[in-house]
Amino acid sequence: MIAFGVALALAAAALHGTWNVLVKVGGDPIATFRRATFASAAVATIVLIPELLVLGRPRLSAAAIGFCVLSSILETAYLLLLSLAYRRGELSAVYPIARGTAPLIAVAVGLVLLGERLSAAQLVGVGLLLVGILAVSLSQAGGRGTVPALLTGVCIAAYTSVDRVGVRLASPWFYAWLLFTLMAMELPIALWIVSRFRDASAAVRSPGWRKSVLIGAFMWAGYFLVLWALSLAPLAVVAPVRETAIVAVAAWGVWRMRERRGAAMKLSGAAAALVGVVLLAV
Repeated sequence: MIAFGVALALAAAALHGTWNVLVKVGGDPIATFRRATFASAAVATIVLIPELLVLGRPRLSAAAIGFCVLSSILETAYLLLLSLAYRRGELSAVYPIARGTAPLIAVAVGLVLLGERLSAAQLVGVGLLLVGILAVSLSQAGGRGTVPALLTGVCIAAYTSVDRVGVRLASPWFYAWLLFTLMAMELPIALWIVSRFRDASAAVRSPGWRKSVLIGAFMWAGYFLVLWALSLAPLAVVAPVRETAIVAVAAWGVWRMRERRGAAMKLSGAAAALVGVVLLAV
């Protein structure tokens, strides 16, 4: 079953990396996410119907709802920050920074708040993560996308921690549906609030609905596959496998999107971050 869990995590990594590429090349990122969240909620609802018929009444507690609401708020903030990072920075830099920062923060929380101790291999992993993130950050001229990418990583670490607790208090498939439904409602509200304080005229072309639906479907499917993988394999196995997309997306940005500035630093930094994640999971 662990091997199947690894396969699911690899599929989730492929989906996650793919929708990030599509968001970057699809026009204005926030316009993409506005449509994609509706699409992901619609896909989750369509899938929910046969699940209710086959699996019956879902398990759901009041505490799980609370965790899900908190996670949805954090994930809405994540989408806003990721959109800003993609507006300002390159895919091959933003993605490794955001994905590499999250496990680093998780380690810091474990050390400071939970009194955890790291092995020698894990300490090396922390060092590689720091070096990798720094290398990718320095590869960006001006680094305007670095700060929102780092904050995106903070949100990833936060909502991942919340989901680890919340999903155990509910049926995972129902928890995923509720999460994406809440995000579809919260993002337009968040955008309206932001527009009251900042001119939204900077938005560029919006993507078509077909691409937005594809992104939304990939977002939901990737999240669901991770939950499924975690039910079959240990987190220490799933986490590093899922982050294989760090190197793949960085390479795609350099190769296909011609983000050649600082290419060697980006790719080496992304590779170092991935090895760091693997060592942290040892």
